[in-house]
Amino acid sequence: MGMLTYGSPGTDLHFDDRLLAHLQAVITAKLRRDEKFGFTCSAGDGGGYVSVWVHPAIPLVFRFDGAERPTLNRAWIEALMQSANSGGGLSAVAEPA
Repeated sequence: MGMLTYGSPGTDLHFDDRLLAHLQAVITAKLRRDEKFGFTCSAGDGGGYVSVWVHPAIPLVFRFDGAERPTLNRAWIEALMQSANSGGGLSAVAEPA
């Protein structure tokens, strides 16, 4: 289980390493283009959710549990990017088959 730490002091968000690698690809691409956006995900405690405003000036750290970087699925990156570009902002959509 990897972790995304957002802000200072940080908000820790836990994700499977595979999902986290795909989120990293999408978030990095959007920030590289100086795009700001909302990101909403499960709070991870069995209920509720967390929503943050992702901005290039706010510290962001991706921590992976495994030593191997997961292979990226282009279709999943595109689905996540489509989510990120929507009015609701980025959310963790399921990996396409």
